[in-house]
Amino acid sequence: MPIFINTFIVPKIRFMKYKNILLIDDDEDDCEIFLAAITSVSEDGNYTVKNDAREALNQLEKGVLTPDLIFLDLNMPVMNGTQFLSEVKKREHLKDIPVIIFSTSSHPDIIRQSMTVGAYDFITKPSDFNQIIRIFESIII
Repeated sequence: MPIFINTFIVPKIRFMKYKNILLIDDDEDDCEIFLAAITSVSEDGNYTVKNDAREALNQLEKGVLTPDLIFLDLNMPVMNGTQFLSEVKKREHLKDIPVIIFSTSSHPDIIRQSMTVGAYDFITKPSDFNQIIRIFESIII
């Protein structure tokens, strides 16, 4: 008599750690690359891009923006990334939002300063699109 074993094939289900993601970066090309890479990882999230850190801070203050995660460039006019990060970490209702610095810089002093001010992580922007995708996969899924 044959023995039957029930076999279940369980699909790999990917759950997003973060659904509402905000990018603050003044470089339009970098924003387009960011959106292309992150939507290739998951189309289920809400992705918002702001080109002005001061405007982003104002909208966070008013509750217009409610991200689960912020990617932040450092080199921006009006309010730079370090100033923005410092202001976010001073505000009780915003300070727990993880902020990942996403910058072209890789200087150890800048990385150290960003982490001291309260960055969750620091990622030097890679030039390879597939590497950007792998980074986003490791963070948001």
